[in-house]
Amino acid sequence: MTNFLITGGAGFIGSHLTAELLKQYPDSSITIVDNLSTGRRENLASFENDPRIRIFFNDILSMPELEKLVAQSSTIFHLAAAVGVELVVHDPVQTIKTNVDGSARILDFAAKYHKRIIIASTSEVYGKSAKDNFEENDDLIIGAPTHSRWSYACSKLIDEFLLMAYHQHSQLPGTIVRFFNIVGPRQTGKYGMVIPRFVQAAVNGKPIRVFGSGKQTRCFCHVADTVRALAALPDKREAYGQIYNIGSQNSISMMQLAEKVIEVLHSNSSIELIPYEQAYAKGFEDMMRRSPDTAKIKKLLGWQPERSLEDIINDVANEMRHS
Repeated sequence: MTNFLITGGAGFIGSHLTAELLKQYPDSSITIVDNLSTGRRENLASFENDPRIRIFFNDILSMPELEKLVAQSSTIFHLAAAVGVELVVHDPVQTIKTNVDGSARILDFAAKYHKRIIIASTSEVYGKSAKDNFEENDDLIIGAPTHSRWSYACSKLIDEFLLMAYHQHSQLPGTIVRFFNIVGPRQTGKYGMVIPRFVQAAVNGKPIRVFGSGKQTRCFCHVADTVRALAALPDKREAYGQIYNIGSQNSISMMQLAEKVIEVLHSNSSIELIPYEQAYAKGFEDMMRRSPDTAKIKKLLGWQPERSLEDIINDVANEMRHS
């Protein structure tokens, strides 16, 4: 039997990954740990009576059972993190401590028991690079520490370096995945996630607030496509000690995205441009482009996204209308 451990399992991606693992590995057991800081109990409602699932609403930084849970697992998905631009900007101390200390603890135990571990990182680590498409072996250009906006990227980079150090030192079977704007049902706009914010405004007929110039571009990948890739990684020995981008390659500007949401949902919402200083903080820095090169994950798994931006918008809107 495969025993999965998912930290951050009550979160947006973690709850979808739980469902995908149950589908792909029906004889498996899954242990979920989440402190509900950004995850939600209701995301796991459909699993609470499943005998294959154990759920711990606890913090990986302090829970005494964590070492035992790691020892009992065969594969760990470490998704627990402080996420969202608003949270990062307004609480950089908690961002750094959660991401660095939490990952260090789980990696210490994974190395001690030589467990397969897959750690979620972020496209934010590419920082201020001006490349059109980011490759996993690119040099990384991070902003100054006087801008708290970069604390998230730096903390996740520490996670990456620590995993790689353990892999080089003790052959830890670890893999890093860098997510590029993963979106879909169960994602909240509370911490600045753009598609939930835009869709919520459009569904309610309120103005859609586009931050900055609206010319910055992003690529959006449906969470259902993302967890297909994650669920295929545990048995891939060639992925040990490797980094993989996961995301879509279809870029769209934030202004175009707002217009697309209005079009798809037949909304009467207007669009308002909000300066970064008003939305976040004075001196806020953003990346104008964030597009992944996904050739490496495609070569490994034969994976590519299947769902369109229209699918994403409709799925998010349908959940909001029925919640």
